[in-house]
Amino acid sequence: MERFYLIANQTKDKNFTVTRKVVNYLKEHGKQCFLSAQIRSCAEAEGGFLPQSGGKEEGFHYTDPSLIPDHIDCVIVLGGDGTLLQAARDVVDRQIPLLGINLGTLGYLADIDSSSIVPALDHLLAGEYELQRRMMLTGSIYRGNRKIAEDIALNDIVLGRQGGLRVVEFKNYVNGEFLNSYRADGIIIATPTGSTGYSLSAGGPVVSPEAAMLLMTPLAPHTLNTRSIIFPEHDVIIVELGPARDGGVEHGMAFFDGDTSVPMITGDRIEIKKSRKDTWLVKVSRISFLETLRRKMANNI
Repeated sequence: MERFYLIANQTKDKNFTVTRKVVNYLKEHGKQCFLSAQIRSCAEAEGGFLPQSGGKEEGFHYTDPSLIPDHIDCVIVLGGDGTLLQAARDVVDRQIPLLGINLGTLGYLADIDSSSIVPALDHLLAGEYELQRRMMLTGSIYRGNRKIAEDIALNDIVLGRQGGLRVVEFKNYVNGEFLNSYRADGIIIATPTGSTGYSLSAGGPVVSPEAAMLLMTPLAPHTLNTRSIIFPEHDVIIVELGPARDGGVEHGMAFFDGDTSVPMITGDRIEIKKSRKDTWLVKVSRISFLETLRRKMANNI
């Protein structure tokens, strides 16, 4: 790998101190580094980093993918799992592998901690890494026959209520066939990557992130025998928002990776299926998913 693009979460990396170290190390080894506009604006104010033209990145979390130079070999993301999750959604159309450096607690996605950065970069530069494919979800929201919104998610798509506390009715269909109805606080459709996130906190199963399947988990369902359901990767799940308890119009929300949200009303439906786009992660750490899982379970984090 010769050309790198860096994205950093300034909340986790104050003054981009760690980012500077990564840039300097890569430059010392003859590599090219390009920086997101957020990093550049801070660096230029201090007279540092790399001279590089850029533009506004409105509408994106960390970077506008159109501003990433051509022929980038790897995007290095400094922050945590949340930072990597958002960066992955930003750059998915470019299909560039991402390496996550975790500046917080041990992560599932960003598994390189701050004390292992140099060894990790050495492995990366020596070609000692593997690429892991992670499936994503596409969610298309329809009102009648009209598509009103569409987005993608690496972790999950969550359907919930809008406004105060109340139970919402969700009607669920799989491949066009009615499955069931949930009266619940919400419903989570997760990928294997997202199985260790919100779905897990709602009682869903943990799935190896390199698997390909869809997980349906209700949030606080008003029944005693409701469990998560796992579907093959090519199944299409449709969730329709039911009426309010008084028979009137219910108001709900669809959340993509806990970030982007789309309002829904009674009769609206969201079609969720495996996306044609994947996220590629660079794996250089020797810490396996099972070891990360064991550590988190042991420490209850």
